[in-house]
Amino acid sequence: MTGGLLISLYLFTLAGFLGLDVIRKVPPTLHGTLATCTGAVAAIVVAVALPAAGTSGKGATAILSMSAVAIATAGVVGGLLRAKRSLGERRDPRR
Repeated sequence: MTGGLLISLYLFTLAGFLGLDVIRKVPPTLHGTLATCTGAVAAIVVAVALPAAGTSGKGATAILSMSAVAIATAGVVGGLLRAKRSLGERRDPRR
């Protein structure tokens, strides 16, 4: 393994563990807000990865950018569906 790849793998693993630790410490009252922010970040990833996917030729860059678009799009759609369901649960029962 090259040095740059090893450092990147180390940072990715560290970010994963840090993210899990942060999410576990979020109180239940803030889960909706956290989900909304996650959806916004996924939308930004889609906006940034689409041009990268279009301009990249062949190889690993094209595969990674297209997978980033697909995963982030799934995150955006899932967040919108979750928000719609959540708003449906909070409607006034008299209506």
